Amino acid sequence: MLDDKQYDSSGESRSGRPRSEGHKYNHSFCKKRASSYAGNPPFGRADSYQKLEQLGEGSYATVYKGLVSLTDQIVALKEIRINTEEGVPFTAIREASLLKGLKHANIVTLHDIIHTKETLTFVFEFVNTDLSQYLEKHPGGLNTYNVKLFLYQLLRGLAYCHQRRILHRDLKPQNLLISESGELKLADFGLARAKSIPSHTYSHEVVTLWYRPPDVLLGSTNYSTSLDMWGVGCIFTEMLSGVATFPGMKDAYDQLDQIFRILGTPTEETWEGVTKFPQYDKKKFVVYSKQGVSMVIPKLSYLPHAEDLVNDFLQMDPKKRISAREAMTHDYFCDLPPKIHELPAASSIFNIPGLKVYPEMDDMIQATSASPGKPVRRSRIRTTFKV
Repeated sequence: MLDDKQYDSSGESRSGRPRSEGHKYNHSFCKKRASSYAGNPPFGRADSYQKLEQLGEGSYATVYKGLVSLTDQIVALKEIRINTEEGVPFTAIREASLLKGLKHANIVTLHDIIHTKETLTFVFEFVNTDLSQYLEKHPGGLNTYNVKLFLYQLLRGLAYCHQRRILHRDLKPQNLLISESGELKLADFGLARAKSIPSHTYSHEVVTLWYRPPDVLLGSTNYSTSLDMWGVGCIFTEMLSGVATFPGMKDAYDQLDQIFRILGTPTEETWEGVTKFPQYDKKKFVVYSKQGVSMVIPKLSYLPHAEDLVNDFLQMDPKKRISAREAMTHDYFCDLPPKIHELPAASSIFNIPGLKVYPEMDDMIQATSASPGKPVRRSRIRTTFKV
């Protein structure tokens, strides 16, 4: 859940993906009493955990791989530096308060909070990698069945959040953790908002540029769960193709141009009220005809119901976007076991017998080209925890 600055990088995202807008808020702080973070007792003990290695560093926190002293369990330690004069970053307060109340198999687990004079440390479950790294490891698009399982889990976690009136507001591959078994977990709730859906007071500076919906790009601050659903559509298509669908490089208008090139330039006839958004400027828009996402991602055409679901996600008018709960019952998922819809929140979909992720194409090629007589092992996914 860091702002994409990794310990072994020069500060740029390894895949060229844009940074979250969250770094703009990380320098805002709130003086808050320690006892407001948790129940009784409020905090764990710092000597209960050992730091093993540094995994990443952001503008206000450092992440370590850690060990629980009593059980030898591997955890992730997100150590947030406390400015003695300004207090704790409010994004940390927000993340802690939300995650304490979210218990779901597809949401990262916050085990403990440790408070000292200099730091506030969140103890998370350790997850091997994130979707961004997984996509880098397997270029060209993922196994289509794995895409389906990842997407369903993403929708499960989001539906749970949305039912509790929580928006994530920063969906992107870097914030989706992937375990060795293929379990996907929502992470980085530093920009999430609760208890006020819908709202007229949100900032439009949310969501990393490539995953930001057109209504927000046009300056809307009146949004709801539809904000997250546009991001789901972008992530869905990126898993299939291996590249971002709308890779804007400059600013909001460049990002809108990327969207309009594929979905067509909206008008009052196709999107009622679009001309009333604060950032709408007809002079800055090229008029494009709609070509459809399948024109740039041909794979959608031969995956049953996939194109229809993508179109439901990537509706420019937010009122027309499908909800997470509705998407879970879309025909695209009709070949999954019916029992998957009956699982309790805390149960993994992989508790269903026979349900599993399959090797990606590059892994299968590597396996078939291995020398005879030598055991073939799937190459290890890099162990980086994004918090």
